[in-house]
Amino acid sequence: QVQLVESGGGFVQPGGSLRLSCKASGVALDNYDIGWFRQVPGKEREGVSCISARDFVTYYADSVKGRFTIFRDNARNTVYLEMYNPKLADTAVYYCGAVLGLGLSLNPADYDYWGQGTQVTVSS
Repeated sequence: QVQLVESGGGFVQPGGSLRLSCKASGVALDNYDIGWFRQVPGKEREGVSCISARDFVTYYADSVKGRFTIFRDNARNTVYLEMYNPKLADTAVYYCGAVLGLGLSLNPADYDYWGQGTQVTVSS
């Protein structure tokens, strides 16, 4: 069973930085594509970024390109999302999802396992 735990959320100022972590247990994460998603009340879950299982190919939503970086450390069974120059619109609960690696996707329906989320609040 895949278990995912997000951490690293909190308050950050516009122009600051924040690193989110998604740590997996129960499986070796190097077999899974990992996506980061976010959700605000009343809206559907939105894909932010994803990274492939082994070749580390990445993809970003247009809204975060140039501001967020996704990377993984398979030895630590962890995937990270580095947020720099965050904006007010980035405020959300951030979730990581996992799926056996078949190709990159920012569609939440393609992911089989989810963490509980971590709150990110961008505020001056």
